Amino acid sequence: MATLFLILIYAAFISLGLPDSLLGVVWPVMQPEFGVPYGYAGILSIIVSGGTIISSLFSGKVLKRFGTGRVTFVSVLLTAVSLLGFRFAPSFIWAILLGIPLGLGAGSVDAGLNSYVAAHYKSRHMSWLHCFWGVGAMIGPVIMSGYIKRNDWRDGFLTISIIQFVLVVVLLFAIPLWDKVAKQSSGEAKSQQTVPEAAQGSFWYPLKLKGVKPVLFTFMLYCALEATMGLWGSSFLINVKGFDAAEAARWVSLFYAGITAGRFLSGFITMKVSNKLIIRAGELIILAGAVLLLLPILPREAALIGFVLVGLGCAPIYPCMIHETPARFGKENSQAVIGFQMAVAYVGSTFFPPIFGFIASSTTIGLFPFFITAYIFIILFCSERVNAFMRQKLAAAKAQEERTV
Repeated sequence: MATLFLILIYAAFISLGLPDSLLGVVWPVMQPEFGVPYGYAGILSIIVSGGTIISSLFSGKVLKRFGTGRVTFVSVLLTAVSLLGFRFAPSFIWAILLGIPLGLGAGSVDAGLNSYVAAHYKSRHMSWLHCFWGVGAMIGPVIMSGYIKRNDWRDGFLTISIIQFVLVVVLLFAIPLWDKVAKQSSGEAKSQQTVPEAAQGSFWYPLKLKGVKPVLFTFMLYCALEATMGLWGSSFLINVKGFDAAEAARWVSLFYAGITAGRFLSGFITMKVSNKLIIRAGELIILAGAVLLLLPILPREAALIGFVLVGLGCAPIYPCMIHETPARFGKENSQAVIGFQMAVAYVGSTFFPPIFGFIASSTTIGLFPFFITAYIFIILFCSERVNAFMRQKLAAAKAQEERTV
């Protein structure tokens, strides 16, 4: 049953990815119909991201009270209703209003599914889960592009909302299964664990757990790095390395393909190698790719290899770090901590790329590889801080065990 149920979770993560890549594809045809400035896409994007950040922050308490099954059902229902609303939205104001439940639903389901898989399945499934998100993110634009060719972007939203509603029906009937699978996979008599006193405190208690802050910095900067590569990589290749627009777009797409393929492969690697070593290897691969982007003495083709290496290096970091959360901070704290991780991840991907864009417009896009290199050095530093904390924690536990004996 756990394996069949995992297929449902994969389907839910595909549905999570479906709307994530739609705005950039549909905005060029949506914007003239709404009659608003082109830059208003940024407003809509921030509204959706803001809802996602808020729901991620509160997901720990919400999941603890209502359970992953109910929260996932309601969250996917919110996204389905929002996407259906875009089919009928008469103006940009309606798009803004619909963006609120779309973001709230995305944040809750993201945190809930990540918490559940981290607690009840092996690391390989976390990597494959995020690989399936990439599948959804690729399918969404394919569906929408077919309707855009027919000058009917609204029916594109209708089709994707129908897919979401089908999943909503399945999730409704699957609500009782979440606790049953949790018991089966963990071997616990109860689906809820006893929450320690430290976890009964304020909303901000995860920040008081030792090692959480460097983990949050790692998540934020990792997502900042990934989003900056995707948003500004093409401009760097065109304006600094001299590639034409078509070539640049192709290599940026290979960056994302490297992430998706790398997560599929890392699922198999986690069967033999620990999350800690895979995360470190990914960070070093990103650093190698950043160096190829950074050095001007290298031929311009080296930058293309750098893009692929950065994509492959990015692949295991996010899913493996999430999967490590219960081991690092305890299952009883993992839902709340993962909610904070999701929130800062969206902060990094939403706000850091525009900040770099402002700096680049005031100076030069040639700063792009310096930012990527700075990000990965800070990520490495924070990640190793967490590893040092874990070594101290294990040593203390071992010493306590020896004293008890």
